[in-house]
Amino acid sequence: MESTGGPYLNTAAVTSPVGIARLLQMTFGCATFSLVAHRGGFSAAYGTFCMFVWTFCFAITIFIITCEFTHLHSCLSISWGNFTAAFAMLATLMSVTAAVIYPLYFVQLDCYPISCEVRDFRIAASVFAGLLFVTYAAEVFLTRAKPGQVTSYMATVSGLLKIVQAFVACIIFGALVNDSQYSKYVATQWCVAVYSFCFVVTVVVVAFSVTGKTAVLWFPFERSVVIYTFGAVLLYVSAAVIWPVFCFDSKYGSPRRPGLCAKGRCPWDSQLVVAIFTYVNLLLYVVDLAYSQRIRFISHL
Repeated sequence: MESTGGPYLNTAAVTSPVGIARLLQMTFGCATFSLVAHRGGFSAAYGTFCMFVWTFCFAITIFIITCEFTHLHSCLSISWGNFTAAFAMLATLMSVTAAVIYPLYFVQLDCYPISCEVRDFRIAASVFAGLLFVTYAAEVFLTRAKPGQVTSYMATVSGLLKIVQAFVACIIFGALVNDSQYSKYVATQWCVAVYSFCFVVTVVVVAFSVTGKTAVLWFPFERSVVIYTFGAVLLYVSAAVIWPVFCFDSKYGSPRRPGLCAKGRCPWDSQLVVAIFTYVNLLLYVVDLAYSQRIRFISHL
């Protein structure tokens, strides 16, 4: 009788270092949102975001483990290596954000006005949220491209940076919609157009890589990505100059935070967040440009 464990099940999916990291992700993720849902509690947009992150990452991790253990990923019309690498990087960014936001807004040392039991549940959830971030970061470290190794594009530095760039752009968009007054000047509207264009193209690059469709394009995808990255650097340079001038120069905006500006609803604060993350994304695109000239795309992994 032929063994059903050999050709049908991939035990390395749960026994390899990456497989163990994913099992820990599943465990810590389940523990985190269970503690919050049971007694820790959450409220407002920040709490909802944290719960979404933990449940979303838990569900996708379960999906990845199941597909690799049963070899079902070979039936999917996607580039599995690119998909898992992209998700690991995205989950790392999302989980570290939730691990910072939840204790910042929901954890306190004293028991008033909440009970000590609720406080303890929130502290425990925060600890597991931190451990969840560590396990996703460990997967990124374990699956990243090594020198001389043939691997999926999303596992390279350039591919991982694409995920970070899109994530930072989402932070910028969040600040823009929070009463940043970007429509006040045409120049700041140009900056928003830069953020939007680069975000859309970056997402398209990731989508083509994950779906494994780069080889069927009629133009050289790898060369186009390098050209786009160079263009994104130039666009972000313009935004990095224009945005601070029209937001913080005394002729157009305010160099200092207005004293009567309400906390959490101050346009100046949103403008500062946009300025900071504009420079962060500019640096990311510069690093991406440097690395993108040293790699080759593998569309079938």
